[in-house]
Amino acid sequence: MKKIIILTVILAGSSFIKAQVGMGKDSVDGDAILDFPLSNTGILLPVVDTLPTGTAASNGTFLLDKSDITVKMRENDLWVSLSDTGSLTGTMPNTSAEEGGGIIIGAPGSPAQGVLVLESADKALVLPKVNDPVTNMKSPVAGTICYDTVSKTIAVFDGLKWSFWK
Repeated sequence: MKKIIILTVILAGSSFIKAQVGMGKDSVDGDAILDFPLSNTGILLPVVDTLPTGTAASNGTFLLDKSDITVKMRENDLWVSLSDTGSLTGTMPNTSAEEGGGIIIGAPGSPAQGVLVLESADKALVLPKVNDPVTNMKSPVAGTICYDTVSKTIAVFDGLKWSFWK
């Protein structure tokens, strides 16, 4: 009985812990909820057949739209293109039967729907940092996103070329 009480207290207390995850590093920079080290890799955005709508279309969502092969972000309830039309050459189609709501970091649940959902009132995603991705990322594929430490911009690759956003 004592073990059950201790386990219950630990589980209840863990729901109040603010999650911070360092990918490939021992600590996070500042108040990041998800942080990546300086490297020559980026995050691959999901390639979707159709744009999410309704509650699945949360502001701040990033994806690669397969219909017009552009990287898009949801802003002010509209899909905004962050790249020109690209190419899907080199991408691998997802052939799995997806189930569930994806992975949520920072909260026990979320109304947002996505492969990876970061929920925090005071923490943000720190993109993978790359010194000049055009030169240093040897084989990017469509949907790659990172932070260019040289130009100090968000860099997105559409399968043909890089676009940069301040």
